[in-house]
Parts: sequence; structure tokens; C-alpha cells
Amino acid sequence: MDDDTDPFLMPLWLRRELIRNGCPDREIAQRLRSREWVRPRRGAYTPASAWAPLDAAARHVVTTRAVVKQANTDVVVSHSSAVPWWGGTTWGLDLDFVHITRRDGKTGRKEAGVHEHCGLILAEDVVTRHGVAIMSPTRTALEVSTLASLEVAVVVLNDLLHRKLTTPAAVRERYDKSMERWPDTRATEIVIRLGDPRIASVLESRFWTFCYLAGLPAPIPQYEVRTPDGHLVAVLDFAWPAFGAYVETNGKSKYLELLEPDEKPGDVIQRERRREELVNRLTGLRALHVDWDDLSRPRVTEQRVRDHLWPAESSAS
Repeated sequence: MDDDTDPFLMPLWLRRELIRNGCPDREIAQRLRSREWVRPRRGAYTPASAWAPLDAAARHVVTTRAVVKQANTDVVVSHSSAVPWWGGTTWGLDLDFVHITRRDGKTGRKEAGVHEHCGLILAEDVVTRHGVAIMSPTRTALEVSTLASLEVAVVVLNDLLHRKLTTPAAVRERYDKSMERWPDTRATEIVIRLGDPRIASVLESRFWTFCYLAGLPAPIPQYEVRTPDGHLVAVLDFAWPAFGAYVETNGKSKYLELLEPDEKPGDVIQRERRREELVNRLTGLRALHVDWDDLSRPRVTEQRVRDHLWPAESSAS
């Protein structure tokens, strides 16, 4: 990515810097009117050509940079605002506020699009990225659990675990040091227990959390299927071998990602059907597919999964 369009490196000027360098308010206003510049937040400016192609997460990074530059005290980017700095998924996160944690120990405020936090910061909690102090992935995951839903917090944690930016042991250790006494951590213990580095996508984390909330038996993520001679033929998203069943979570772009050159989506579907037949022949496991829309209908989907796990009960009713 070119530095001019990289949200971590693209130009970002504060009003006081521009005036000090000979750019008066009238010139700033003219550049805004001509749409040469945009204002990520009050008193901060960046080229419109760099801002326009950015998605919401990248724009949040730029806005966060502005908040840090404007801060009158030493701060660390924290909570949900630290997630995009680690390349994490922002699915379900509220990016309306920039979250920072003060290092002076004073009580924080929430105003003008900024949520200031205070709290004990250990040396191991802070990492410098692109010249900005950011909470470590370990602490970021724990902080997100204090302000996001259980589902979103598990999504964030599993993404960081899967990309090896932290480990289950590190998360547990940091929580036990002091964070269990923090406010709004009632769900954090559950989030930690649901953390699993094998879970690779947002949809997988959502289904994993769905099973917990529905009181379903915990499946085995990334279940390997091999031939009698040990050849790997499939990795199933979630499996319940004891129930003879498995679930594949079908993301919105799954079949497009599986397309080979000169293939059509129907070819992928046919190949996946043959794969399911092979898995059934080798293991006897039955397949069920769950997608994004299914998780928007949790009661219906819970019954589908229960009928899938206990088909005899379903047919007898």
C-alpha cells in the first residue's frame, strides 16, 4: 500500500500545525470547500484522495491518529480502537467513538467522539506501532469484552488467537493479574473460555458462540477427516463425532474463494457435494450447512441443529 493511502502513514495535519507552517484558516477553509481536504475530526485534516477509498476500519485508524495527536496528556489507543491497529476484524464493533486510555491515572471522559478510560497499565500492555502507543493484542481482547457483546468479543479474541498475536495462556494470565476486578467484566470469563485459535473466521466464531448460548454440546472445531492410510481429505468446520454430525459454516464469499480458473459456481457446489459424500463414506458423519442468514434466526437455527444432532427425537415427535 502506498504511504499516501495507508491509514497508518497517510498525511494528517492538525490546525495548529498548519497555521504554524503558514497555512491560515482561510486557506484551510478553501481546501475543504474545494474538497481537496477532508476533516476526520474537528481540527484535523487529510487529503480527500487518500480518505475516499478507505473503509470504516481504516477511517477509524486515521481518526484515532488525530485524537492521539490532539491529546493533552500521554494516552494509549485501547479497547475497540486498538483492534484495527492489529489488523483485526471490526465486525460488530461500535466505531463511533475513539477509545484511549490515559496514562496519568486521572478519570477519563466521554465527549466529542472520544471515550477516555483510566486504569492500571502494565509495561507489557503497551506496544508502539507507527509511532503510536497501542494496547497489546492480549489486553485489547480483554478490553473489548468489557464493552462489546459476548458474540463480538469472541469474534475479536478468536481472530487475534488464530493469527497468533496472542495465546489463550497469555490472555488468561493477564486477566488473572488484575483485570478480573475491572468494571464491566462479567462476561470476560466466558469470552476467555470460548477463545480458540483453531477458529478462523467471523462466521465460525459466531456459530461457536451460538452453540454456547443455545446450550448445545460443544463441537470440535477444524475436525480432520483422513483416509485409512492417513491421507487428509477434509477439514470440517465443526464436528460432533459422538452424534455422527458436523456443520459447515458457509460465508458469503466461500464458493467464490473456492473457484478454480475457468470454473463456475456450480462446479464448486458439485465438488463440495462429492466431498460431503466422501466424508460420509469415511466417517458416517451427516452434514448441515449454516450461513449468515441462519444466525439471524437463532431459534429456528437452534432447532435445526438439535434435529441434526438428535434426528431420532425429531422423527419421533
